Amino acid sequence: MVVASIWVVAGIVVGAFVALLIVLFLGGLVAMARRRAAMRAQLRAEVEAADHALAAARASDRGWERPTIEAAARTAFDRRHPGRVLADLALVQVVDQPGTDADQAVFRAFIEGGGEETITLGRRDGAWVAVP
Repeated sequence: MVVASIWVVAGIVVGAFVALLIVLFLGGLVAMARRRAAMRAQLRAEVEAADHALAAARASDRGWERPTIEAAARTAFDRRHPGRVLADLALVQVVDQPGTDADQAVFRAFIEGGGEETITLGRRDGAWVAVP
């Protein structure tokens, strides 16, 4: 009778521990889903702000052609990561300073298979180049 009650108590303790682990696991999944949604919303806001800044910069200075800037960002990525595949590229910040040599374009590069990197470009003598 005493041995049976020890096993019952042990079963209850183990069951409670397993239930706690399940609750913590589910809570972690919910937290990660919320974090991903918040990060997507933040990226969307950064891209939208960068698009507006790009439009304003382009209106005042013809060196801000999006295809040219994106090609320079892809080239910078390829030089840093030969053989890796760029899944997506998002312009997240435009820094349009007086003149041209202080201008910068900041991209977030999404690497195929996971991972991301920030690529910053600057203008040097009218050409877009990677800034270390």
